Amino acid sequence: MGLRKTTIAMLLLGTATLAGCDRLASGPADDSKIAETAVPEKVLWGDTHLHTGNSVDAFGFGNRLSPEDALRFAKGEEVTSSTGIKARLERPLDFLVVTDHAEGLGATKALYDAPAFMIRDPQMKRWRELMHQGPAGSLRATAEMLLARMSGKLPAAMMDKQASAKRTRSIWEAHIRTVDRYYDPGKFTSLLGFEYTLMEGGNNLHRNVIFRDNGDKVRQVDPLDPTKEIFPDQLWAYMDAYEKKTGGKVLAIPHNSNLSNGLMFMLTEPNGGPMSAAYARRRAAHEPVVEITQMKGDSESHPFLSGNDEFAGYGTVGWDTNNLANNQPMKPGDYAGSYVREALKRGLMIAQRTGVNPYQFGVIGSTDSHTALSAVEEDNFFGKHPGVEPSAHRATDGFIPGMPSGRMNWQSLASGYAAVWAKANTRGAIWDALMRREVYGTTGPRMVVRFFGGWGFTPEMLKGDWVHAGYKDGVPMGGTLPAGKGGKPSFIVSALKDPKGANLDRVQVVKGWTDAAGKSHEKVFDVAWSDPEHRKLVGGKLPKVGDTVDTDKATYQNSIGAASLATVWTDPEFNAAQHAFYYVRVLEIPTPTWVDFDKVKYHLNLGKEIPLKQQERAYTSAIWYSPAH
Repeated sequence: MGLRKTTIAMLLLGTATLAGCDRLASGPADDSKIAETAVPEKVLWGDTHLHTGNSVDAFGFGNRLSPEDALRFAKGEEVTSSTGIKARLERPLDFLVVTDHAEGLGATKALYDAPAFMIRDPQMKRWRELMHQGPAGSLRATAEMLLARMSGKLPAAMMDKQASAKRTRSIWEAHIRTVDRYYDPGKFTSLLGFEYTLMEGGNNLHRNVIFRDNGDKVRQVDPLDPTKEIFPDQLWAYMDAYEKKTGGKVLAIPHNSNLSNGLMFMLTEPNGGPMSAAYARRRAAHEPVVEITQMKGDSESHPFLSGNDEFAGYGTVGWDTNNLANNQPMKPGDYAGSYVREALKRGLMIAQRTGVNPYQFGVIGSTDSHTALSAVEEDNFFGKHPGVEPSAHRATDGFIPGMPSGRMNWQSLASGYAAVWAKANTRGAIWDALMRREVYGTTGPRMVVRFFGGWGFTPEMLKGDWVHAGYKDGVPMGGTLPAGKGGKPSFIVSALKDPKGANLDRVQVVKGWTDAAGKSHEKVFDVAWSDPEHRKLVGGKLPKVGDTVDTDKATYQNSIGAASLATVWTDPEFNAAQHAFYYVRVLEIPTPTWVDFDKVKYHLNLGKEIPLKQQERAYTSAIWYSPAH
């Protein structure tokens, strides 16, 4: 069983082109002359989670695009998708991280390229034949390979560590050269990274690993394959070793906690015991940011956890029944460890007990696209993978067409983007903003959101230079309020609509806190909204903004809502003895979903269970408060 040694050598030679090493570069551009502003003055938009044909699953799903294609697309250039469709972003991104899976890097392409007569293993031979039959066969082969990997039943030849290491090194070197070549400081930032696909048993504990450094340091290590690991401790050790070896810096971003079956944000350590201060400190140091929204659903909260929050169910349908592999039903008792708001509350509980908060993280959105295209506009959505790129049938296809995934493709979100308040468009400035948590995520629209906390903010500040005042006299999103100031904290909240998008419905502050007994609580406050003359709080609830969506045309009107909303809000229920956090959620007026655009374009008749309109949103990183001790 297995591949002949000569075949392995041939495969190694064949991986370089897709990896994007057709042109050599002397190194990345010099960013030393790019001056940083005193405070962040402009939000930068990007994607920290994107896959190309180098990812084992993406290639199997039909992705034939390279990291270079992905970078060109992010910069606003036109590319041809894997299914032959011309694709372009109306507005380029400011930065991109291509995060191909470390596990099996390039393996699917290697099998596809292998001469059939050289393959001895019957299962591998069958998979290769399926991939050469076209998109449907390729999807089936890849789905079977992924299931075999999750169950530990991959053929021995595909587990050859020596061949895998050589292939990984070849592709990684090519990837570094490409990403370094596209770094254009001040204009476009390409960062180096990979995905650590931690998924033993099918529970999603994936992390995107992002380096601050250029290729001269990053090439000193290879991407880390999780093999049989269950928890991220090995990754953290890898990160520590990288920093010690190179003097560089690296962080990790957990994603799709909604598919972790409660394991992403546990109250315990891997050994089952209560989380210690040391373990909490270790996690917080390595994972400063979490991906709150993407194509595989939204992880902010769940109606089961937040029954009094009428907007808590966004992007949860279809994603709250089984884990990622669809092999382990998700029980309501697992939700608490799977959603971000509850994790923030759990962090307060652990901090109250140990003095350290493991879940004091910021939030971003990103795509997790496996098409190599960071395209999440509802009218320009290229789907999760090439098997569901634009077509008349994709809405009603399965999430992985031809295979039982337990989910339908219409349940995919056209989401999301990462918004970063950086002091310059450089690798260092963007990475530093992620590390200090001055970031937020949206489901796609480019809303500009500011959030500051302090002890003496007043409404009159909004008439002056409130941004610099916010930095001078308070802390931005991601920060911690100093204790012992007396009085109640106040917050400056500002949201501007996407210039090319929908008006805003409302701005909310979501508060979480722990009481003296260590029990956590939450409350959502509407703090600013459109048409306040006619929309009054009734019993603590705000009337709906209205609805202008015409689903027969996939249009809406900006005749309702507001172009901007701003306020200074003071917590009326503040208790100085309680640990607390505050974050902002901004809601747009209702707009058509990508499925509605497909419905109109392809003249579809769709079931009533398929949503054709939604309220897209932004989530900021929190601001924390801890009592003085």
